[in-house]
Amino acid sequence: MTNTLLHNARLIDPEAGTEALGWVRIEGGLIAEVGDGPRAGGVDCGGACLAPGIVDVGVKVGEPGERHKESFRTAGLAAAAGGVTTIITRPDTTTAIDTPEVLEFAIRRARDEARVNVAPMAALTRDRAGREMVEIGFLRDAGAVAFSDGDNVLSNAKVLSRCMTYARSLDALIVGHPQDPVLSDGAAVTSGKFAALKGLPAVSPMAERMGLERDLALVEMTGVSYHADQLSTAVALPALKRAKAAGLDVSAGVSIHHLTLNEFDVSDYRTFFKLKPPLRSETDRLEMIEAVRDGTIDIICSMHTPQDEESKRLPFEAAASGAVGLETLLPAALRLYHAGQLSLPELFRAMSLNPARRFGQGSGRLAQGAPADLVLFDPDAPFILDRAKLQSKSKNTPFDEARMQGRVLGTWVGGARIFGGAS
Repeated sequence: MTNTLLHNARLIDPEAGTEALGWVRIEGGLIAEVGDGPRAGGVDCGGACLAPGIVDVGVKVGEPGERHKESFRTAGLAAAAGGVTTIITRPDTTTAIDTPEVLEFAIRRARDEARVNVAPMAALTRDRAGREMVEIGFLRDAGAVAFSDGDNVLSNAKVLSRCMTYARSLDALIVGHPQDPVLSDGAAVTSGKFAALKGLPAVSPMAERMGLERDLALVEMTGVSYHADQLSTAVALPALKRAKAAGLDVSAGVSIHHLTLNEFDVSDYRTFFKLKPPLRSETDRLEMIEAVRDGTIDIICSMHTPQDEESKRLPFEAAASGAVGLETLLPAALRLYHAGQLSLPELFRAMSLNPARRFGQGSGRLAQGAPADLVLFDPDAPFILDRAKLQSKSKNTPFDEARMQGRVLGTWVGGARIFGGAS
């Protein structure tokens, strides 16, 4: 059923920057009306928060090639349980999404199996090898919303500049991973006293700044639209601020793990805390939060990266990087709300409105005519996370057994309830 009324809800409007008691009427899969105050009939939300569904950027799905880690079906279930209504998927599958045929396979699988909206990125170069540009025009026509080689940093500036120039001619978005590939190669943690005490291979935060400065110089040269997938260090922020002040079409994201965890969380060598880029200092974490608050950082994402048990149950240095995050993105983000660091409209500006706008999705708003992609949640509901109960096939979360607040009560996509009641 796509025609309904949700009332007695605390409406979180990231576009207006407000929260107030009100109601939303859904008709034909779209938001037909939004109003303040009480209204009878329909679904009583019990005073819980109603917000635009989360648009999560950089989600890894293991199809094709690594379906044992995550399928479109399980990713869709995890997203629905986490209030994520749109996932922007990465192209770093075992068979890279670098041709229209592979992209069409992924789109078909997503349409048949996932319960949420799926908007795929495609690779920037063949096999993400950094040598030969993909057919950006054909891939864009086939449905790619952006182009990225992911964490395979394209080290050849001439190849990258050619890709950017061609992408600019097609008004295509390029997503970069700001790291110096040589300095960051093999690193497991951030350099400093803690890394030295633990005896782990480390990388300086300057590697991120160097990678970003290089990319931004090429953006200035080519005029391409550019998004940095993850920033995590304070030393990179001045370059981003200068680029925005100069009028370049640039944006940046940060993962929820880098907003809520720091380098000391790896103290007992738990590989669920091994991420790429590695966890940073507490000073960096606080600077990232402030950058989200003032709009320097545009997007908060989960960088959902499922890994199987075999790749994680290894010595820290040898273990695979990454963590799942579709189901934990919202409760982890609510840590920032409960700490008084970000308001709910500010959180949903970064998790819904901004990513929807940047990646060409019509959602992310509580406004008449917008898709009825919504999440209903209780921000105060406490629970202890049990990774065994996650919907994802892989269970590699750093929040296992953590005390958290914030439960999703309902998720709607196109006006149809896909989680938390009758579907």
